[in-house]
Amino acid sequence: MKCVIIDDEPLAVELLEDFVKKIDTLELLHTFNNAIDAVSFINQNNVDLIFLDIQMPHFSGIEFLNTIDKKPLIIFTTAYSDYAVEGFNLGAVDYLVKPIPFHRFLKSVVRAQQISNPAAVIQPVTESPATPESEQDFMFVRAEYENVKMNFSDILFIEGLKDYVKIYTTDNKFTLTLISLIKLENLLSNKGFSRIHRSYIINIKHVKSIQKNKVMISDKRIPISESYKSAFFEKINL
Repeated sequence: MKCVIIDDEPLAVELLEDFVKKIDTLELLHTFNNAIDAVSFINQNNVDLIFLDIQMPHFSGIEFLNTIDKKPLIIFTTAYSDYAVEGFNLGAVDYLVKPIPFHRFLKSVVRAQQISNPAAVIQPVTESPATPESEQDFMFVRAEYENVKMNFSDILFIEGLKDYVKIYTTDNKFTLTLISLIKLENLLSNKGFSRIHRSYIINIKHVKSIQKNKVMISDKRIPISESYKSAFFEKINL
């Protein structure tokens, strides 16, 4: 995604430049220390994403948005939380309050990338176009600024967290990625996985024991909800 930074604080611009360099899917076209100078550039160039400060002298970020003809995706970066509602009403992807930690910046970028290209968040890969989907035994998920290969056999369970999911693996680690549980359920349902709760998908091969309303995987007790219990028990012939 082609991006620009508009901020009147040199240190803030320097920090955002450093963050952008760490994400290989972002290309920084230009930085501006005031919004007035940025207007003609935005109108004359293809820009996908703007990191925009709100409180700037003479010409605010809000005024800037009302001036430009083209409307790229906007992530507000500001020291003030007072404008959050107005920012989201203007269609902003996110609203970052300074000082901005990298993990929070990254979350915003992932959200922008999902809006720009939803298919890029998770990309199942086959060895060749002729390989049947049922033989596929791995997938790639977007984590921070790289695509991580995950073997289905290494996944213990998946936990839903609103916009994100945590994928727990056999090496006692987890990967955080922006994808819905429904999409993962559709992908994994014929790979030995089962949805047992609105917040959990499990790998059946890693189940140690099953109680009435819980399964044990590794050292984690995972609840089985009533709405998924019948389908799960039928799947495992219990």
